Amino acid sequence: MSHLVEDAERALHIEDVDRAFLLKVVQPSLVGLIDGSISTLAPLFAAAFASGDSHIAFLVGTAAAIGAAISMAFAEGLSDTGEHTGRGHPAIRGLIVGLATFVGGIFHTIPFLVPDITLALYLAYLVVGIELIVISYIRFHYFKLSFWSSIAQVVFGGALVFLAGVLIGNA
Repeated sequence: MSHLVEDAERALHIEDVDRAFLLKVVQPSLVGLIDGSISTLAPLFAAAFASGDSHIAFLVGTAAAIGAAISMAFAEGLSDTGEHTGRGHPAIRGLIVGLATFVGGIFHTIPFLVPDITLALYLAYLVVGIELIVISYIRFHYFKLSFWSSIAQVVFGGALVFLAGVLIGNA
């Protein structure tokens, strides 16, 4: 009987650790990845379509990724102390969100190092697709959401921002 109680206590502790990991690491990382991957699409693609220049698109995408990372880091770090919510130290959460936002924004900017704007655009489309699949997988794996529903939701949000960038870039 004592083994059952010990096993139950260990299971509860593991669940608490997993919940803490979700709240303190996975959720802030996911917020950052989503913001970085989606919010930087409009300025990046607007610059690419408006200028037709990979270098300008790269500069704008890099600025968007850095700006979004700083903004999200401060927003997360200042949102709550973590004492009442159990979400962890605000500076650590802010750092996690900021880094994840930068990663999400810079990956689809890197293809614009290629001088040929057409090739850069196709590579960026591919990278964006991979980013959206990774985000959907994280939602599926850690939060037990439907993978296909996650894909639909994330792609819908990304498509809206991408279209805004294309429309503004072609205005």
